[in-house]
Amino acid sequence: MESASPLLSTQIETVAELRELYRAAEARAARLRLLSQAGGELALAEMTTVETVLQACAGRLAHFLGRGRASIAPQGPGLGLRAPGQSEGTAAAPFAFVIIDGFADLSDIPDSEDREAVRLVLELMGATASRIEREAERGRLTATLREREQRLEYVVGRLFTAQEDERRRLSHELHDGVAQTATALVRLLEGGTDRVKEPVAGPQRARLAQIARELVQEIRAIIGGLRPTLLDDLGLRAALRYLAESLETDGYTVTFDVPVGAMPLPSAVETALFRVAQEAVSNIRKHAGGPCPVTLSLRADADSGITLQIGDAGRGLSYSEPTGLGARQGMHVGREVMHERMLAIGGHLLWEASPDGVSVTAHLPQPL
Repeated sequence: MESASPLLSTQIETVAELRELYRAAEARAARLRLLSQAGGELALAEMTTVETVLQACAGRLAHFLGRGRASIAPQGPGLGLRAPGQSEGTAAAPFAFVIIDGFADLSDIPDSEDREAVRLVLELMGATASRIEREAERGRLTATLREREQRLEYVVGRLFTAQEDERRRLSHELHDGVAQTATALVRLLEGGTDRVKEPVAGPQRARLAQIARELVQEIRAIIGGLRPTLLDDLGLRAALRYLAESLETDGYTVTFDVPVGAMPLPSAVETALFRVAQEAVSNIRKHAGGPCPVTLSLRADADSGITLQIGDAGRGLSYSEPTGLGARQGMHVGREVMHERMLAIGGHLLWEASPDGVSVTAHLPQPL
């Protein structure tokens, strides 16, 4: 029996070594299985499935570490999820944490190889979350650009139509107004050529002067409709005052609040703001339902920027703000043009309708 004891001792040591090798092989297989399964699922994760996939990976980490469950939370303590390029030594904090009971940090994992496997899975989870966020942002930007392209195509098409309509309107006004007045003046003058040596009678002279004055007024009205000379000669305040007075002439009660001596603005900004006000006034005439109280105000400050507001207390509009291109196509091009004019100078437009009237606010954070 004594001679068998060394052999038995050797066999026991061999069994122990084999058991250790088996356990080490099982541990390596578990690590490989964890990395393989997590990596495969994370690689296939999409925006609609990423939360489920991340939670499943967190559960696998918990089972790997001998725990029953895990959760993902925005606050720790826990195993941090970081974007690619961020390690535990960097100043950037994790954007989320895998909460597993008993593991507040990677250092709580005693085995170095297990710790490395968990670290790799956490990196894969962080990279996947970052990838999905970038894809979502690209999707949002692409959708915004696509909608903007559609809007621009729509506006350009409507602008060409509006241009032709404006040319047609000017043609009719020139034909029916200026041309007729000029024709009458010419005929009166031609009728007097036979009596050129005779002095022109007082009433006839007065009539000729009246026709000439009307001709000048009609020409000035057409020029003013294209671009008021007040905007070039006296600035934005005078041009806005002109719009307010034109409403008052039509019976509207206008509260005009534009301070004298406001900060000077670049020409492009003045033109854009005036065109917005001009379109808003035109819409008031079309949709307010007749004379009503109107407010027209302008605030220009070096800190808060420039704000133009035109509002009416008319009957309002029965539809709400459209959000899609299809809904916008049924509306007048004016609103889109106002919006695009403000975008062109770095501002934005807010259009609000209610049963009590319509308010148009154009804001520019800083002048060009």
